[in-house]
Amino acid sequence: MSGLLSQEIKFLPGVGPRKALILNQELKVFTLGDLIYYFPYKYVDRTKFYLIREISGDLPYIQVKGRITGMELLGAGRNQRLVACFTDGTAILELIWFQGIKFVSQTVKTGIEYVVFGKPTAFNNQFSIVHPEIDESNSEASKQTGFIQAFYNTSERLKNNFIHSRNLLKFQYSALQLVKGSIMESMPAWLVQKLGMMSLELALINIHFPSSPQALKQAEYRLKFEELFYIQLKLLHLKEDRHKKFKGHIFESVGSNFNDFFYGHLPFKLTNAQKRVVKEIRKDMGTGRQMNRLLQGDVGSGKTMVALMSMLIALDNGFQCCLMAPTEILANQHFTSIQKFLGEMPVNLKLLTGSTKKSERAVIHQELLNGSLNILVGTHALLEDIVQFKSLGLVVIDEQHRFGVTQRARLWRKNYIPPHVLVMTATPIPRTLAMTVYGDLDVSVIDELPPGRKPINTVHYFENKRAETYDFIRQEIAKGRQIYIVYPLISESEKLDYKNLEVGYEQVSKVFPTPDYSISMVHGKMKPALKDQEMQRFKNGETQILVATTVIEVGVDVPNASVMIIESSERFGLSQLHQLRGRVGRGAEQSYCMLLSGFKLSSDSRKRIETMVSTNDGFEIAEVDMRLRGPGDIEGTQQSGIAFDLKISNLAKDGQILQYARDNAETILLTDPSLEEPQNDILRKQLIALRKNHLNWGSIS
Repeated sequence: MSGLLSQEIKFLPGVGPRKALILNQELKVFTLGDLIYYFPYKYVDRTKFYLIREISGDLPYIQVKGRITGMELLGAGRNQRLVACFTDGTAILELIWFQGIKFVSQTVKTGIEYVVFGKPTAFNNQFSIVHPEIDESNSEASKQTGFIQAFYNTSERLKNNFIHSRNLLKFQYSALQLVKGSIMESMPAWLVQKLGMMSLELALINIHFPSSPQALKQAEYRLKFEELFYIQLKLLHLKEDRHKKFKGHIFESVGSNFNDFFYGHLPFKLTNAQKRVVKEIRKDMGTGRQMNRLLQGDVGSGKTMVALMSMLIALDNGFQCCLMAPTEILANQHFTSIQKFLGEMPVNLKLLTGSTKKSERAVIHQELLNGSLNILVGTHALLEDIVQFKSLGLVVIDEQHRFGVTQRARLWRKNYIPPHVLVMTATPIPRTLAMTVYGDLDVSVIDELPPGRKPINTVHYFENKRAETYDFIRQEIAKGRQIYIVYPLISESEKLDYKNLEVGYEQVSKVFPTPDYSISMVHGKMKPALKDQEMQRFKNGETQILVATTVIEVGVDVPNASVMIIESSERFGLSQLHQLRGRVGRGAEQSYCMLLSGFKLSSDSRKRIETMVSTNDGFEIAEVDMRLRGPGDIEGTQQSGIAFDLKISNLAKDGQILQYARDNAETILLTDPSLEEPQNDILRKQLIALRKNHLNWGSIS
């Protein structure tokens, strides 16, 4: 940012040092450029003037023209208010002020024609507007509102210092008047012309002061496209850069390990999705470039099998592999699954966790160094400096968002030539989010469940159906099945009226008494050893009911468990609900998920529950989740090294623009990878500026 745009905000008329400091702290607005790029969150059409007699309670905002006939100060102390009688000749409207009474009474006069704008409310058949916007009808301020008025997000502190949305609009007007004619284009002229877009200056004027609904639409499109285009250009450029700089091990052959497993030990037929992903990974590892691939797959889609087959290719080429999981339970589960899949194959497989004995650790360290240990499965213990490989060729990380960026980097620095990297997640990521968060990675998706898996039957019950729920549990236990009952809280909260674990456990124990029934309880405050012991009892079938908090969300595989009951389901996010539901349906029997809730549901809670009942598709659920919560709150984005600083785009709504932006970025880099052509000079400079500003859009390696 240069020239007038970099001028400090305190020099803008009407701002000054005190207000500038508040704008700095509250909105991160330091310069005129920062202000102009602080975009409105909504617009109100002010082309229409209502007659006061036309006002109804269902109008969100109204604009009327008329005169004040009288003003009166009512009440005392905190209840003091200034009430003005306003009329246009058709009816009377009350204007009410609780704050700034002295200022209003001195500046607003009777007999002058005013334009009044605000939200009408009715009391005893009398309409009023509290703290209206009021301007003389022929004033400059009245003209500034334009046809469509922009509204800006403010904070309590801003309002207390008389910086309301209207003030921000005035600041925008002053700023745009100052910089008019000096806003330089930020995209190549040929690209703007090719895409038929507005100039940057015209877009910035119309985003704050739209000349028409069409102009506003064009301005939004221009600014959204540019924002998303540069994110994608940077990510794709990073990817291309990495491919040039980081050479990977070339896994040329598919040998005896892979073939023996595929033809002699494969326990089930691979799905077409699994076959496709294995081919993608195999091709990647044979290019001579370091693989960085994200593997997405819903719970139970067979990611572990794909990871194992990828590791066998590495073994066939003389390299070692490791698989890192975020918890001991999950690491144990992977180890057991891989051990079971391999059977009698001559593959040296070991497990390294915090619980591994010292003598076993010594053997593991020695075998890693001499190369006789082929596959090491573990937790954070793999990151320890003492864990050194002879030839680490492939790193697999499960639920990778649970590890920090530096933790992940430590793992693949254990080799001179970086190993190939496969990161896996069972949290489905919406397509637009994946393109942004993991835009510099290659992405594989297992979008197909293994044959024989029955969709989980999900139902929603209110509290009054508890007796029926318990009857159903008895029926399932009688068939030899097991049950999860999950609660959102460990102990009672005065603020939240949700079923809690301790009370729930007592209640369940009374309804399902010993010795006829056996119950386990697991929560995050338990000591790890005790928690694992209780979990193991349930896994071994020693207990029929597991009462738990969300600690079982990831890492419990009990094929015999057929019912998931989620208490106070309105308390959980969609991603959590879906992950919890994925704990059942892992065997051949029909499984059920029962969402219990109170009668009072917010619109978001209702939407979450309706989505769960209507679909088992994790990607569809993730899209709804992103629309409800916003992209920055989706699980995995916070820990990925990504700062969501989108000023105008919305990944939940702007998927088409994002795809178009990525397509254009790809086309440009295909013909000019280094952006050296004169026509792309602006693009190269913009990328350099982005890197200086540390806009790290998440490079995994």
